Amino acid sequence: MRKNKKRGFFKSIAHFFDKKLVMPITRVIVKIAKAFERSEKTIESWLSKQNTLLFVSLIIAVIIFIVIDRRLVVFTSQTAEILKDQTVEATYNEEAYVVEGLPETVDITLMGSRSDLFIAKQSTTSKVAIDLTGLQPGAHRVNVEYSQPLSSIEYSVNPSIATVNIYPKVSETKTLTTDILNQDNLDDKLVINSITPETDQVVIKGTDDKNAVNSLTKVSAVKALVDIDQLSTQTAGTTTIKDVPLKAYDKDGNILDIEIVPSKINVDLEIDSPSKEVPIQVIPNGEIGFGKAISSINMSDSSAIVYATRDVLENLKNIPVEVDVTGLRENREYKLELTKPKGVKSMSLSTITLKFTLGDSTDKDIDNVNIDVRNLDDRYSVQGLSENDIKVTVNVKGVDGVLKGLTADDITAYIDLKDYKAGEYEIPVKVEGSDSRVQYLSKTKKVKIRIVEK
Repeated sequence: MRKNKKRGFFKSIAHFFDKKLVMPITRVIVKIAKAFERSEKTIESWLSKQNTLLFVSLIIAVIIFIVIDRRLVVFTSQTAEILKDQTVEATYNEEAYVVEGLPETVDITLMGSRSDLFIAKQSTTSKVAIDLTGLQPGAHRVNVEYSQPLSSIEYSVNPSIATVNIYPKVSETKTLTTDILNQDNLDDKLVINSITPETDQVVIKGTDDKNAVNSLTKVSAVKALVDIDQLSTQTAGTTTIKDVPLKAYDKDGNILDIEIVPSKINVDLEIDSPSKEVPIQVIPNGEIGFGKAISSINMSDSSAIVYATRDVLENLKNIPVEVDVTGLRENREYKLELTKPKGVKSMSLSTITLKFTLGDSTDKDIDNVNIDVRNLDDRYSVQGLSENDIKVTVNVKGVDGVLKGLTADDITAYIDLKDYKAGEYEIPVKVEGSDSRVQYLSKTKKVKIRIVEK
């Protein structure tokens, strides 16, 4: 009886695969055989045998069973996967409390079948949360909870517990200042004349507990960070940068995690392009060869347009160019780099060509050159101890044609009294003149003076 049942069972399987698989395959083979004009009768006779069809059906059935079985095993096997840096959401009354110690992210380890893990990772309802509802100010250990839609998934959270401090929230008003970021990226020909934020007062909110990491008592400054890279165009005029972020800093310049209201503001920048044409002054350094002096200095350019703030331009009298002429005995041409004076952002020239022409040297003395005083504190006045301490004789060297028209008015003798206080001193005398072709030397090396309070 059992043998008959088994035989009937296998016959039904064979019949099923014969109808659904073997016959269609046979038709294909027959067509191929016809196409290639092979021995059609041999193939048909082989396929028409009952044993052949039975074996083909069984082989195909076994193959299909193995493939499906392996796929089911792979898909249902247990495994684990780690979700890194999952954002933590905290629930509490943000208007009434400040919370410190909340983790920003945690790692979640998921354990389950591959199919469940796949679904769990795609879920948009999963979240990591800490519920602080109902907790009073103070220190608390709270659980970090992970919620996801599949109950078949096991999970662990790292860290699973957080220690938090809850403080009552207070507020106070702070004066707003501004900082300019990436100022070096501003066009060299432009300067910022003024920065006007839409408000100069902001409200900071947090805890006044001195033990808190981000206590309001630690706030030293609140600044609007104006980024030059946010300018749509760099042109002279007034422009507005929108949504400038505000940051709170402690006395050491560290950023504090403080709530600022508003958190962003608009800032108006007044941009200018002040400039000025400034003469170039050649300053020869060193001793020219014996018996020689500078007869003329020809410059490729006598002046340059400089760009700087108005204060810098107001005090800028010339652009000095120093040239080493030590041992010079014949005419020579120099090509030199121009150095920007302090505070100057840009100049119309970067190089200059100088041609020195020499002649025979002569010298003469110029008497009664008054001694000027420089850098003396306004609280004091100065007196020369004798007639020889208020005027000097200056020896000038140069070619005869240059020295002929030179007078005491063209020469400046001075003493530098920076950092000097009341008392009597012997001070070195320095000399300079308006004509750079001439060498100036005071015959009096030092003078005696008395500094007194006014």
